[in-house]
Amino acid sequence: MTETTVANTAPRQRVPKPKWLRVKLPTGEEYKKVREIVSDHKLHTICESGNCPNMGECWGEGTATFMILGNICTRSCGFCSVVTGRPDAVDPFEPARVANSVSLMSVKHAVITSVDRDDIPDGGSEIWAATVRAIRRKSPTTTLETLIPDFAGKWDNLERIIDVAPEIVSHNLETVRRLTKEVRIQAKYDRSLEVLRRLKQGGMKTKSGVMLGLGETEDEVLETMDDLRSVKVDILTLGQYLQPTPKHLPVQDFIHPDKFQEYKEIGLQKGFRYVESGPLVRSSYHAEKHIF
Repeated sequence: MTETTVANTAPRQRVPKPKWLRVKLPTGEEYKKVREIVSDHKLHTICESGNCPNMGECWGEGTATFMILGNICTRSCGFCSVVTGRPDAVDPFEPARVANSVSLMSVKHAVITSVDRDDIPDGGSEIWAATVRAIRRKSPTTTLETLIPDFAGKWDNLERIIDVAPEIVSHNLETVRRLTKEVRIQAKYDRSLEVLRRLKQGGMKTKSGVMLGLGETEDEVLETMDDLRSVKVDILTLGQYLQPTPKHLPVQDFIHPDKFQEYKEIGLQKGFRYVESGPLVRSSYHAEKHIF
C-alpha cells in the first residue's frame, strides 16, 4: 500500500495544554546519583535528548534509558527533539562505558536505544551487538530491552540484534500510516512492520509504540493496532505527543486519560500481552514490567 499524507493549507492553531497533563520536576537523591553517573561516564540518554516527561520519575528510581551511537541523528523526524546532522565517529569504547554504568547503577532491567546512523554501512548494528554483550558480561542478571532503528531495511544489520537476543526488542511505529510521511520523514510504515515481523520470526519478544494527538482518527489507531498484531507484536505503548519545540509538529489534540484507558482495553482484547497507555507513557516507561 502506498503511504500518503494529506496536505492541510489551513493555519494550525496552538492547542492549549489541559490541566490534567502535568509533569513533575526531577528531584531527589537517586535522580542526582543517576545524573552524576551519566555525566561522569559521558553517556547519552534519550531521557535528556528526547525531553522525556518521565525523566524525574525514572531517574528518581535509579533507572535510565541509555542512547548509544552518539546524540546526533541522521534523520529529521517531525516529532523528535534529538539533534539532526552529521554524527561524530563511532566510539568503540562506548559499549564498555555503558556496561560499567549499568553495573554502577545496579540496574535490573536496562533499556538501550540509539540515534539513526544511516551514515555508516552497518547502521550502528555492530556497536549495538557489542553493547548487549558488554552488559551481559558485566551484569549477567540484568535483563535487556533494545529500542532499535529500522537500519534502513538492511536486514543483515537487523540479524546482529537477533543474534545477541535481548529479552525484548522494541521498534516504534510512532504514528498511523497516513501521517508517517509527515511525522517520520525518512521512515516507512511498512518497513517498520517488516522489522517487527522479522524480529518475531527470529524468536524475539517484540514491542512497539505509537504517539497520539498528531491528527490521527480513532479508526486509524485501531487499524494500527491490527497492523501490529498482524506481525505478532507482544507489547504496545500509547502516549500523548508533546511538541518539544516550536519548530516541531504541533499537537493537534490532547487525548483524555479515559480514552487512553479505552485504547488499553481494546488493545488487550486484540491480543497484545501488555498495553501501557496514558498521556505521559513513553516507549521505556515501566519497561521492567514488560518482561514475561
